[in-house]
Amino acid sequence: MPSRLRAGLIGCGFYSRNHLHAWRDLSEHVELVAVCDRDERKAEDAAKAFGVPRWYSDAARMLQAESLDFVDIVTTMPSHKPLVLLAASHEVPAIVQKPFAPTWQECLDMVEACRNAGVPLMVHENFRFQSPLLEVRRILQAGTLGELTWGRINWRTGYDIYAGQPYLAAEERFILLDIGVHVLDLARVLLGEAERVFCETQSVRSGIAGEDMATIMLRHVSGAVSIVDCSYATKRDPDPFPEALLEIEGRRGSVILSPGLELRVTSDGATTVRSLRTPLLPWTSEPWHVSQESVLNTQRHWVECLGTGCEPETSGRDNLKTYALVEAAYESARSHRAVRLKG
Repeated sequence: MPSRLRAGLIGCGFYSRNHLHAWRDLSEHVELVAVCDRDERKAEDAAKAFGVPRWYSDAARMLQAESLDFVDIVTTMPSHKPLVLLAASHEVPAIVQKPFAPTWQECLDMVEACRNAGVPLMVHENFRFQSPLLEVRRILQAGTLGELTWGRINWRTGYDIYAGQPYLAAEERFILLDIGVHVLDLARVLLGEAERVFCETQSVRSGIAGEDMATIMLRHVSGAVSIVDCSYATKRDPDPFPEALLEIEGRRGSVILSPGLELRVTSDGATTVRSLRTPLLPWTSEPWHVSQESVLNTQRHWVECLGTGCEPETSGRDNLKTYALVEAAYESARSHRAVRLKG
């Protein structure tokens, strides 16, 4: 691998500025040489704002013209498959925003295309890379709670997601793919793989096509049980947006991550309480900081994996397991029955 990777970014919309800032922070290892967006003005503005030498309005032309070590795909879900397959045809590794794709088959097609091309593929599944949740993982991996028995992971807010991403109001499969995919991935990471899923969904806000609330119960292979819930229609004051909150119990104790990112750990009868807030970066701000910082952590992991040749934690292959939970949740919500995971 070269000492400094040459990267191209595709998609200069709502969330891309976080990616652009993070790549600039990683400039010792990554040179962002080109950006691309179908909207020429967005591409040009992003290039000027972040000092990127070239901008394009056509991804195929960018991949033809540039010698890239990877592409960062920050576009909406329906465009992921054609862009990943385009990158694979040029034997260029890709990191792609979640949700991976609208359908299970498209996810499989992308994983297969990159496997055949011999290039890495990673899904930008960033909740597991949030600094507070990385600390929770370290505590669990250290055995502080003993054998895990139960957990709750929730993400509930009244934040107006449609203001910045109006297309989401028209998605027939909405919150399970937009946020559920994040919290289900956390359930896998923190409590292990699941073998059975039961889900109920609700559509609370008027004028939207899909569900904006989902409550899911998982039976994990380990025997632990967890409840995963998410909502864009919750009226709370204060609103914890955009924090993922959790409670996890084990035979020796418990972990509680509360609003404001206060962590309470009980183990063998002793309790410690501390804040998991991290300092703002020059380009982050509250309340977005915990999410923005996770972008930097996620992209750093991708770069490290490219350098070492290791498979990323959230490789396309691994993300199929998270996507399978989403599909099982939708099937359960349709049938009102628990769904057993295959394999």
